[in-house]
Amino acid sequence: MKAIQIESFGDSSVLNYTEVAKPELKPGEVIVRTKAAGVNPIDWKTCSGGGAAPFIGDLPFIPGWEFSGIVDEVAEDVTAFRPGDEVFGFIRFPEAAGCFAEYVAAPADEMALKPVNASFAEAAGLGLAGLTAWQALFDKGALQSGQKVVILAAAGGVGHLAVQLAKAAGATVIGTASSGNHLWLQEIGCDQVIDYRTQAAEEVINDADLVIDGMGGDTGIAALGCLKPGATLVTLPSVTKDQVIAAATAAGKQAMPIRVEANGEQLTKLSAAYDQGGLSLELANTYAITDVAKAFEESKTGHTKGKLVLTI
Repeated sequence: MKAIQIESFGDSSVLNYTEVAKPELKPGEVIVRTKAAGVNPIDWKTCSGGGAAPFIGDLPFIPGWEFSGIVDEVAEDVTAFRPGDEVFGFIRFPEAAGCFAEYVAAPADEMALKPVNASFAEAAGLGLAGLTAWQALFDKGALQSGQKVVILAAAGGVGHLAVQLAKAAGATVIGTASSGNHLWLQEIGCDQVIDYRTQAAEEVINDADLVIDGMGGDTGIAALGCLKPGATLVTLPSVTKDQVIAAATAAGKQAMPIRVEANGEQLTKLSAAYDQGGLSLELANTYAITDVAKAFEESKTGHTKGKLVLTI
């Protein structure tokens, strides 16, 4: 099969589209013929030697942790799926998963049936971002109906899904984004949108029950000012989590990191929300798998509206 593979860590020049062995079917797994794969900052960070690189093991390495596709083979002990099923998943993170390939071996409990109303490209972008949003809001943030949540970088891949999930849960949702995204964010669930280029969120909000920090660093630290006493900030970027948490501790406030976890049960809930019309995924762009370097470069800008996806 064909796949994107790297033999050394580095810039986009290390990405090779090459022939590799098709994965072998193991107990508890299915083989999926991949139709699309999501592109996320963790992908290019890992390929450059950062991100999840310490968990990858020996090179060569096939990047990618989220996919959509069609079930090709099913292990004897797997009963939830059968050949021909259309599925999506977020798998094995932070260890190597190999989703930038024509076939992927996926643990059956880390995938779900694809939303009927989603294209393969949309489904491929739903796994990582959807689970991150879900786990940040509900597992870490314990968001309840009637509470107020501030979402930094609300137009991003995680952010725009978090907006919709929080609104569906009955929360008041405030997002930060450039002015060009305000109308769209209001359409998908924001009660208020703050233009981060002209006004800081903490200048407007000081009574939030939860902040989802999609920015990190100085912006995340400043957003601690949005919290009411006893409230929580969940910071997403791993590279600055320690400084955000330290600043929160020094200020007598609570901040916590998150590392998204594979969860087939939560993927099933996201799929149901998608088909019921309560959730949609915005595609910023799609690229052929051979153009993965272009997708990485767009992701590095940090200004994508929605998700980037490779078609396979």
